Amino acid sequence: MLTPAAAAPPHHVVRPGETIKSIAAAHRIRRRDLRAWNGILKPNQPSVDGVLNLTKPPTGRLSGWRSWVETVTPAAVNWNAADRCPVQPADLRKVWVTYIDFYGAAHQGSIIVHRTIATRTQRAFQALYRMRFRIQGMSPMALNAPYLSDMGTVTAAYSCRRVSGSTAWSQHAYGQAIDVNPVQNPMVRGAAITAGTGFQLRSLHRRGMMHASGAVRAFTEQGFYWGGGWHTLRDYMHFSLNNR
Repeated sequence: MLTPAAAAPPHHVVRPGETIKSIAAAHRIRRRDLRAWNGILKPNQPSVDGVLNLTKPPTGRLSGWRSWVETVTPAAVNWNAADRCPVQPADLRKVWVTYIDFYGAAHQGSIIVHRTIATRTQRAFQALYRMRFRIQGMSPMALNAPYLSDMGTVTAAYSCRRVSGSTAWSQHAYGQAIDVNPVQNPMVRGAAITAGTGFQLRSLHRRGMMHASGAVRAFTEQGFYWGGGWHTLRDYMHFSLNNR
């Protein structure tokens, strides 16, 4: 049985200034085929950070985008009153969205956020889907990506934790921050890097990397701030509503 990586069709990550015409010419394929294989209708052009299939996908067309919102039970977020988390489970929502994984397959994934940003979250992930942006994994990982065992790779939001090295609550503890593709978009402070050591050179364009001219816009257009724009610390995975 082929692994997901072996079964994945060849792909191209879109860079600034590229068009259907230039990408098709570079890979010696017909423009109409490139459009058909990626569901891009004329006169639309591909988005920066989007990933285009360079052959016909073995599974055919992607499914349509879907999303819905569910309430959250205390058990679903491992709630413990003794932790004194700053947000009650009743104020959290599980947002389900369609996303495209690194191998071109569509999945239904979930992310838990504060109820006040559920709609913004839906719109941001819908924009990522339309861009053909790739997400390494979203919960439930046992269903969506059973070949991945490192939960540090997962796109997620709510986590009842404090800022590293501080007593202050993280914005994730309020359900007000979202991390996208942590490996491909690491946190960098000076020479220190949390993960994704092959991705600190941000001039690269690889699957799952986010850039200001590309996938970042899906969130900033919904009122989120991007940690990749910070100065003393750059947190390329991080989006929040209060820029913290």
